[in-house]
Amino acid sequence: CIRLHTPGEWQNDQIAWHIIEQQSQPNKNTRQDIIEQRLFCIFKKNIRIFGSGRTDAGVHANNQVFHFDADWEHGKDKLSLAIASGLPRSIRIKSVQETKNDFHAQFSVIKKRYTYHLLEGTANPFEYRFLWELKGKKLDIQKMNILAKELTGTHDFAAFGAKRGNGENECTIKTLYLLSFSRTMNYITLSTEASGYLYKMVRTIVGTMIEVGIGTLSQEYVMECFRNRQRKEKIVTAPASGLFLDKVYY
Repeated sequence: CIRLHTPGEWQNDQIAWHIIEQQSQPNKNTRQDIIEQRLFCIFKKNIRIFGSGRTDAGVHANNQVFHFDADWEHGKDKLSLAIASGLPRSIRIKSVQETKNDFHAQFSVIKKRYTYHLLEGTANPFEYRFLWELKGKKLDIQKMNILAKELTGTHDFAAFGAKRGNGENECTIKTLYLLSFSRTMNYITLSTEASGYLYKMVRTIVGTMIEVGIGTLSQEYVMECFRNRQRKEKIVTAPASGLFLDKVYY
């Protein structure tokens, strides 16, 4: 999803530039780089896009949002077609909207929704890249949901975060509106919504919940780590393959 930002100044441009620039890589082959190359072909000048946030390598996005500043006189539908026509099949433009000058794809976010997909078994060749195979492990999702309720609300989630390699500091207090596991046969889905997430926070919650679900970690141990803001060795991180950014709320 793209939001076309009309020409105008944004008071946090320098901050946003730093944040989004981290998504671009020297080999110019990230999603950001590919989209910016396409925008260069359309507008004949360099255009920087600003995303709703970063996702880890290997994480998927059903509905990512970004904005950019540009002059365009031919309507949003024609712009959507112009951008989409030069993109690979792995990137799909869902919509283009014109926004107010005070809109920012990252700083205007109210909350985000993620899902994480698990399989109690071995995946077939068409789905293994989009979930976490648990193979022989069986989960007690009732026990996992009891713990999930304890984590819902406004808390310090330092125990479930990970430090970025660039030394960047982040506020660890977040509001978790939703955290729930559901089952369809041997497929299990985590649904979560929050005001924001720490680096690898969702994947760490999933990894920890799996250990609770199979009985190798107790709820008491996890809550002790949580209350003490301590990430211990038994607190593990789930693979990126099962995680999807599903919706960004503004």
